[in-house]
Amino acid sequence: MDYRISEPVVGPRGEDVLPASVSTAVKVVIVGGFGVGKTTLVGSVSEIRPLTTEETMTQAGAGVDDIAGVERKSETTVAMDFGRITLNDRLVLYVFGTPGQQRFWFLWNGLFEGALGAVVLVDTRRLEDSFDVMGRLEERGVPFIVAVNAFPDAPSYPVSELRQALDIPTEVPVIDCDARERGSSRDGLLTLMRYLHTLTTTTPEPR
Repeated sequence: MDYRISEPVVGPRGEDVLPASVSTAVKVVIVGGFGVGKTTLVGSVSEIRPLTTEETMTQAGAGVDDIAGVERKSETTVAMDFGRITLNDRLVLYVFGTPGQQRFWFLWNGLFEGALGAVVLVDTRRLEDSFDVMGRLEERGVPFIVAVNAFPDAPSYPVSELRQALDIPTEVPVIDCDARERGSSRDGLLTLMRYLHTLTTTTPEPR
């Protein structure tokens, strides 16, 4: 019996192939509460077609998922988002977005494995959603920055007030971000990389 393949195997698309000069790949995660813009950020910044696991929200989630403030949201991430961005000839970031609903947080443990750092997306209309998120990062020792996502009806606060409200250490960068804009999302990732670099080059103070 002839088991030869009648059609040629199609390889990756040209735009998905890494440049031969890339020598370092870094994993980072985008975290935040439900509906804060994680999928949007991954999609806007990725140079390849992003992988998403969004599903339509149904009545099954009624009474389980807290949709206060995001009532118009009709889809939700149930596993992860994935994208890629090449920062220079040698460095590429693999970007993973986490699900925001607490019933899917058990997936975070696997997504955090091997992650160098995280961007915490914040919606100023629902600051309380960020407490548990940052707490989980701190428990796992994952360095992070805070990016305040731009929503048209969201209140604006000085950085000093946000730091106090969220109990963010002074050394952790707090930036504005528009997850819809590729340039803004990229700048957020660059801020994270610069922060991670300072952590590796700063000499700990003697005790």
